[in-house]
Amino acid sequence: MTRVIADLQIHSRYSGATSPRMVLHEIGYHASLKGLNLLGTGDALHPQWFRELRSELSEVDGTGLYRLKSGPSDILFIIQTEVATVHEFRGKTRRIHHVILFRGLEEAKEAAEVLSRYGDISSDGRPVLNVRPAELVERVLEVDEDCFIFPAHAWTPWWSIFGSIGGVDRVEECYEDMADKIYAIETGLSSDPPMNWRVSSLDRYVLLSSSDSHSPYPYRLGREAVVFKFETPSYRELVKALKTRDKTRVLMTLEVPPSYGKYHWSGHRKCGVGPVPPEKAREMDYKCPRCGRRLTKGVEDRVEELADRPRGYRPPDAIDFMYVIPLQELIALSINIDYTSETLLQSRKIWSEYSSLVNTLGNEYKILLDTPTQEIGRASNERLASLIEDMRRGELEIIPGYDGVYGKILPKSSRGERRIDPRTGTLEDYL
Repeated sequence: MTRVIADLQIHSRYSGATSPRMVLHEIGYHASLKGLNLLGTGDALHPQWFRELRSELSEVDGTGLYRLKSGPSDILFIIQTEVATVHEFRGKTRRIHHVILFRGLEEAKEAAEVLSRYGDISSDGRPVLNVRPAELVERVLEVDEDCFIFPAHAWTPWWSIFGSIGGVDRVEECYEDMADKIYAIETGLSSDPPMNWRVSSLDRYVLLSSSDSHSPYPYRLGREAVVFKFETPSYRELVKALKTRDKTRVLMTLEVPPSYGKYHWSGHRKCGVGPVPPEKAREMDYKCPRCGRRLTKGVEDRVEELADRPRGYRPPDAIDFMYVIPLQELIALSINIDYTSETLLQSRKIWSEYSSLVNTLGNEYKILLDTPTQEIGRASNERLASLIEDMRRGELEIIPGYDGVYGKILPKSSRGERRIDPRTGTLEDYL
């Protein structure tokens, strides 16, 4: 059996606000450092990116998965894109992002021709389409019934299925008569499985996690992922595992703590108001005390609105998860460098320490999830080892993110009551 750690939703340099280094050879190189071995291609509908995909990738033995013609041989790619739809529902404009997986490049090319009727697919790697989500699903499945579609970052306030600003309350309200063709939900950085388990209508869906990365660096790429196990990895086996919610194949998700995400609690970044806890935000009627405008409602608040189960509920057939924080950020925190600064995360000092650890102990996921902390302490410093131990136990203290501001990780000062049972095992325990 082969373990596959997959990041199924990323972007190319042709998407807005994306690094110009988001090219295939950079993505493949940093994925290898991270420990990923299956990546979405991102932006497969975009004409220029599609030409690069066809030029630089080759299919692996008819599996529907691809490999770089020149680059790391252990990194596989699945043809993937993200699209935005804009439509009216019950008198309100709904703006929603969707991920689409394709069985191959030719299917993506045909889908691009079909979807170009609804918007300019060359304007951005993630095009905006004026089409109802149900029609999007119908048109894509007409191209190939094996295409796999799911909503992206489901709880983010903007551009998401359950978003407080432009979303809906149920999957059926988004995909209408095509809702039975949706098998998975991508939950985003600001929620985790325990939050989603509180909404019983989501029980029938596989909860996926991905990075939605706009940068190839390991502190963005693979910061969330899905762990699979296959005899022989292939597109059809992956889709089959997702459609059947096969727990022998879909082992777990890797998640950043949801408070780390940019929209976990409410706030108003422009006025410096936040993070505001859900109870306080409701008392404030979600109005900024400085300017009077609406606070951006946090994901935890939005989950609470739709939840029909208490905190701590776990469905009996739930797929497991483990928390991870990017290693470069933990290294920076351990040596008192501002880990929220991308410039400092890319500094020679951080890269040197990161490279030394990866060269000594193995890829980043192995270090974060499997390597004994005593070994990490010997290879780096005891504070880093302690931070990783706290991360594994779910005991990192994090000031929640709000209104586009990432959460702030703090060193653990005391062991409070845990919100969930900690994962004290390792990723190797699942194989």
